[in-house]
Amino acid sequence: MRDVAIIGIGQTKVGEHWDLGLRHLALEALQAAMKDAGVERADALYVGNMLSGELTGQEHLGALIADFAGLRGIEAVKIEAACGSGAAAVRMGYIAVAGGLADVVLVVGVEKMTDYLGPRVTAALAMAADADYEASQGVSFVALNALLMRRYMHEFGYRKEDFAPFAVNAHANGMNNPNAMFHLKVTPESYARAPMIADPVNLLDSSPVCDGAAAVVLAPIEWARQLDHPVVRIAASAIGTDALAIHDRRDPLTLEGAALSAHRAYQQAGLGPKEIDLFELHDAFSIMAALSLEAAGFAEKGKGVRLALDGEITLHGRIPIATMGGLKARGHPVGATGVYQIVEVVQQLRGEAGDNQVPDARIGMAQNIGGSGATVITHILERVG
Repeated sequence: MRDVAIIGIGQTKVGEHWDLGLRHLALEALQAAMKDAGVERADALYVGNMLSGELTGQEHLGALIADFAGLRGIEAVKIEAACGSGAAAVRMGYIAVAGGLADVVLVVGVEKMTDYLGPRVTAALAMAADADYEASQGVSFVALNALLMRRYMHEFGYRKEDFAPFAVNAHANGMNNPNAMFHLKVTPESYARAPMIADPVNLLDSSPVCDGAAAVVLAPIEWARQLDHPVVRIAASAIGTDALAIHDRRDPLTLEGAALSAHRAYQQAGLGPKEIDLFELHDAFSIMAALSLEAAGFAEKGKGVRLALDGEITLHGRIPIATMGGLKARGHPVGATGVYQIVEVVQQLRGEAGDNQVPDARIGMAQNIGGSGATVITHILERVG
């Protein structure tokens, strides 16, 4: 196995890109990443995407984007793992370079969600749940997370307003991210006034529907040492899975897939939660942020919300999360989200996060969740030297 470095990063602004198609968004991110890496060609391209067939009528994205990016002829495939598609694509690229099957691999996560009204997008997203026992009963992802949040409040004695710090923190950090969808300050008071979507999940508990693309260039670590920017290597890449349907899990308030993924990543990197300087978690809903913190070992069961209430998730807290706005403020273009997370960790480790820079960041972790926890991909990145 070879050490793998991320030698280039690129991203588009997240938002409603009605004038751009999938291929255009992907190209913009890829060109930025390739320029950052100083490369013009690659051996392979992996595309993370969830909804292209359902919302744009376009599958076969690997060949499409490779051709549009002037890379016709290289190995190119689409990787799908629901909302975890972006990180799954990064893992496939990591495997190719680590295993010596390729020297330069491009990974792009891209999603186009805003060309249709809410009901169609909601139905498309529901395909990441159990079609027979969840989606067919009319249970949307907002509703599934509302059920989890209600149960969590019941089990551990929290109030609805106790979840406010997740939204407040994400939006505070998103204010300084030029690529974030929202530059909107959130306070505990505005959180409490937010319209309810599925009680107890309100508008500020939920990540938005949006478009965007992010890309990375992977290569053996020796390539990275020839570039001007700091060397960032992938110290760990791991996947864990769980039942699709929440009712099939041993404990609905334990993300076993996330716990397995994080544990395998810690073992691979030879690290533990105490060594992680920042954590880009999958805060598609506030409850997911709390459950992820617990599954990854940053808080005991039932204490994820307490960690937020105590201010430990801010840029200067014990475990900074959503450092560039997270899914809530940066946005959640589902198949691209996992790559955005990786890009943002690299920015932190290079010292390129501007006003959102986590002091002395050396090791960062990103965790991308597919569905309500059925597929979870964890990456640990380390600044070398």
